Amino acid sequence: MTRSDLVTRLAERFAQLTQRDTEFAVKTILDAMSDALARGHRIEIRGFGSFSINRRPPRVGRNPRSGEQVVIPEKLVPHFKPGKALREAVDEQVPVEP
Repeated sequence: MTRSDLVTRLAERFAQLTQRDTEFAVKTILDAMSDALARGHRIEIRGFGSFSINRRPPRVGRNPRSGEQVVIPEKLVPHFKPGKALREAVDEQVPVEP
């Protein structure tokens, strides 16, 4: 699902909201979440999951073309951990292939 799909589904579900209002609401929520993560905060949405920041320590990698060693600096990356309700809902919906 893309952002525009989400906006469309919300606008269909809530007829009192215009497409423009729905788009603004989705943008506002996603911007607020991005800002919170950028400040190092943790976001928890009960029944859905939590977003946090993980630290990737510096390491030594290799340039695939030349094979020489390259120092890769430390990074802070966003991490999502699904909640129990989301995990169970996905598990019920996805058919398991042998």
